[in-house]
Amino acid sequence: MVNGVIIITIIAGFLLVPTRMFGFAANAACIVGPTVENALAADQELARAMRENDTVAILRMLDKDWAVINTKGGLGEGPSIFPAGVRSGYLTRKTYELSEPRVHLFGNIALVTTKVKTSGTFAGKPFDVKERQTDVLRWSEGRWKCVLTHETTLSE
Repeated sequence: MVNGVIIITIIAGFLLVPTRMFGFAANAACIVGPTVENALAADQELARAMRENDTVAILRMLDKDWAVINTKGGLGEGPSIFPAGVRSGYLTRKTYELSEPRVHLFGNIALVTTKVKTSGTFAGKPFDVKERQTDVLRWSEGRWKCVLTHETTLSE
């Protein structure tokens, strides 16, 4: 029986090593279903993509029906808004820092509210703002997608 346990352990090792090498293990947490922890991790990944002007990652994180309500109350719809602006040079972020996260889970919906400090250029003009932002995330097909972002300017 000891040899059988050793063989199973070796086989399991061969199966797990490639998943770690190719990043599949990082997605293993997503398999458990929606949690406060993986909702916050998803929002932090979206923030990283915004900070690094990573248009592929931004598109991956936004739902096909995504919308943003900006700090002036305007509505933008469609996941390509930010990536198109980044690609054209209309929007370039230099910083995008999250703090004070607040996460509430309602089944397959998460509300992630954070304080955001962001800077860069927009329409050729520099900006440096602080916002309170709420992302509404929906759990579907084993991962989180942002369906709505609501931004409010903070005056300090």
